[in-house]
Amino acid sequence: MTRPYAPKVITANALVSGEVVYLTADDRWSPDLSEAEVLEDEAHAALREIEAAARAAEVVGVYLFEVRHGPRGPEPVHFREAFRATGPSNRFHGKQAEAAPRPARAA
Repeated sequence: MTRPYAPKVITANALVSGEVVYLTADDRWSPDLSEAEVLEDEAHAALREIEAAARAAEVVGVYLFEVRHGPRGPEPVHFREAFRATGPSNRFHGKQAEAAPRPARAA
């Protein structure tokens, strides 16, 4: 017996900035996961992934990942995607700075 298809979202990295982006239903790349198109059908998801991968002038590393429906839109099922959604981890900036207060610096 095959497992039912789990909802998925298409993600990539913006070519110029490197930021994690998500494909929306109106074919934009958004840095906000809540705007991502949730793909419920396996054949449609495969087609959208092919179309997204063809946009090599905009993004790199296109792939699908599993999500669940949450109160504010799609939520990653796996830790890797939840971690990617918070932005770069090399220093306190970007999405981390917006989500939490900045730690105090030692004098």
